[in-house]
Amino acid sequence: MGTQLGNPSIHFLPRFLPNCRSNQYKKRLRIRSKLGEEEEYLIDAPVSVGDGFSFTGGKYSDGPNPSDEWRAQGKYVKAHLVYGNKGKAKDPIFGLTMGSGSQSSTDVFRWFCVESGSSSNPSVVLAHGFPSQAYSYRKVLPVLSQSYRATAFDWLGFGFSDKPQPKYGFDYTLDEYTSALESLIEAIAPDKLSLVVQGYFAPIAVKYAINHQDKLQHLILVNPPITEKHVKLPPTLSLFSNFLLGEIFCQDPLRASDKALLSSGPYAMKEEVAMVYRRPYLTSGSSGFALNAISKAMKKDLKAYVQSMREVLLSKPLKVPTSICWGMRDRWLSYEGVEDFCKDSNSNLMELPKAGHHVQEDFGEDLGRIISEIIK
Repeated sequence: MGTQLGNPSIHFLPRFLPNCRSNQYKKRLRIRSKLGEEEEYLIDAPVSVGDGFSFTGGKYSDGPNPSDEWRAQGKYVKAHLVYGNKGKAKDPIFGLTMGSGSQSSTDVFRWFCVESGSSSNPSVVLAHGFPSQAYSYRKVLPVLSQSYRATAFDWLGFGFSDKPQPKYGFDYTLDEYTSALESLIEAIAPDKLSLVVQGYFAPIAVKYAINHQDKLQHLILVNPPITEKHVKLPPTLSLFSNFLLGEIFCQDPLRASDKALLSSGPYAMKEEVAMVYRRPYLTSGSSGFALNAISKAMKKDLKAYVQSMREVLLSKPLKVPTSICWGMRDRWLSYEGVEDFCKDSNSNLMELPKAGHHVQEDFGEDLGRIISEIIK
């Protein structure tokens, strides 16, 4: 399944891909707590030992869980300077001082990264979409690690990366994310790399690409918002930016994680997987406040960023080989106009007939093989 640069083409995945099942989450969270001689907090306990928003030591149970197992695979990388020094962050509702998870690092932000493959191999950096986590690439990493040094990271405000309260070191604007991406890539991939970005963070990656063409071997966009119809967030996400209602729903773990992911494609999420996505919202209010701030920034600036991305991809100055992978069952972004845009922009197009918006979540191994084929 090779691609030839300068000769845009469309590739279809074989029809042997398994069918996606679409089940709705029906189980209810059970409430329980356990406090012993050494005070301990379980995320489904009725009483917080934190400040009401940011709990301390939150976990599912006393035993192992998928989130802890995933976290154990990664490490923290410091990148992007914290701006200003405005003291301890407080929540915008009650004015309570937030817990450590909602505070900025002292000088440089901490990004959670999971690396796989030999450090002597070419680098591939994987950026998740909005809203999601690096965890979504868990099935892609083993495939890429056979020939590449693959690194998946959590954006600031997501997963296990820092989630500073807005206006206390990071405001979650798209311009800030662009600058932050530049700092992170310099830290984790100082030499040449291929960059893979999914969903609504794609315009940020393209802005990075046009300014750092000498560093990029390939640019791969997975279901990016690239047509004029893609400039608005879907209702599921734009809801998080609404006044008051957005603040409330951003603190709802099921709405902020499960519903946001399940509404974007034909996904059936297992309970242990859903709990990984819920965990940031269950253990700290900082995740919800970050989601609210990011949603507002997206609602305000996405149109301009998408237009800029379209201009870059259609312009001759961009020399980086670019491919677009498209899950055909995306419920957020229409496929109409995507094929024509790829032809006009000289971008290779890979179609995944049975995948949705978050392609790496339901067809991770297939996406890994496609990425490998594109950049080999």
